[in-house]
Amino acid sequence: MAGAEVSLAGWAHEIRDLGGICFLILRDREGFAQVTLAAKRVDKSLTETVRHLSRETIVLVKGDVKAEQKAPRGYEIIPTEITVLSKAESPLPMDPTGKVGADLDTRLDSRFVDLRRPSALAAFRIESAVMRSLRDFFYENGFIEVCTPKIVATATEGGTALFPISYFDKEAFLNQSPQLYKQILMSAGLDRVFEIGAIFRAEEHDTRRHLNEAVSIDVEVSFADHHEVMRLLEEAVARAYRYVSQSCTNDLEVLEIELEVPKTPFRRVTYTQALEMANEDRDAEIEWGDDLDTEAEKTIGKTMGEHYFITEWPTEIKPYYTQPEEERPEISKGFDLMHPKMELASGAQRVHDYDLLVKRIRDQGMDPDGFEFYLRSFMYGMPPHAGWGLGLGRLVLTMLDLENIRDAVLFPRDRRRLVP
Repeated sequence: MAGAEVSLAGWAHEIRDLGGICFLILRDREGFAQVTLAAKRVDKSLTETVRHLSRETIVLVKGDVKAEQKAPRGYEIIPTEITVLSKAESPLPMDPTGKVGADLDTRLDSRFVDLRRPSALAAFRIESAVMRSLRDFFYENGFIEVCTPKIVATATEGGTALFPISYFDKEAFLNQSPQLYKQILMSAGLDRVFEIGAIFRAEEHDTRRHLNEAVSIDVEVSFADHHEVMRLLEEAVARAYRYVSQSCTNDLEVLEIELEVPKTPFRRVTYTQALEMANEDRDAEIEWGDDLDTEAEKTIGKTMGEHYFITEWPTEIKPYYTQPEEERPEISKGFDLMHPKMELASGAQRVHDYDLLVKRIRDQGMDPDGFEFYLRSFMYGMPPHAGWGLGLGRLVLTMLDLENIRDAVLFPRDRRRLVP
């Protein structure tokens, strides 16, 4: 574009006044542009305008593009007109250049400024690319995108981790998962569905990996078993990595990340094998039938060193809709997808037999009458089916090696934070 006349709008990221020459670094969503104001080449009034700009003021610059090797991306703009569109107050609540650090709470309190940091913006551009990759993958594999209710009458998995809300003259809840509705759609014959949407869990966590509102990527497939949907999951994840590595090179450079695409198929280890790894050099051993805690996940992840599946979980600790093995009913057809740092996804072949499903609900201490709307769909022809739910925030967190899940969520919600 050297020699072309352009108009560029953005934020005044930095102003460098060197006396005879002044530089305005303009920032927009795509990066930086250098506006050069040399005393002998531009009108003095333009230089004075720039000298009096407060940082983060939004301006419109019109000028000519000139090749300049030292400028960002090898070009600069020689301005002919500069218009202030919106003045920024001073001082700023935090430094968007990143030269002056800010703690997490400060950044989240002023998220609108925090997201102006190139590294923060890069993470969410990559998150957008991940969602695009996943959607493309699902559509190419014959899926239908659906939107299930987020206001529900009963818990997906029972328990107390629910946010109650007042729904006219009734009590309702924010949905923990689209699980029950995904399965109902299998009975309806939609065959292959996916959803990318919010889920809510009223658990009083205070960790770097948990939030009370999250985005879940959910899939359900008819006439499939757990092995088939595990293959689907590993390919979807590997493809997302591949797409980001190819289409987000500038953002990865900003984050100083060399992204390695995981190889498929991912390794499979059984729950029993994982338990043996976890119990090595551990003072209090985890008993067979107990869930794996964070310490155990870290130990196993360190041993594995790559994405992997844990399979053959005990039936008792998996949700009631998880299909038991026919020959070994104490073992389920459930699985978890793990990154060396944490769990990313959980899935299973589902129970599709009405009588077994009612029994499983009762076995877990719940009343089948509370699931009547769900159970009815199993009475009139339900195909065998399987599926999974994958956490978008955790996928991006581990992909980019971020320290906190809150850096992978635009406006995080935890037990203490309800705004912004």
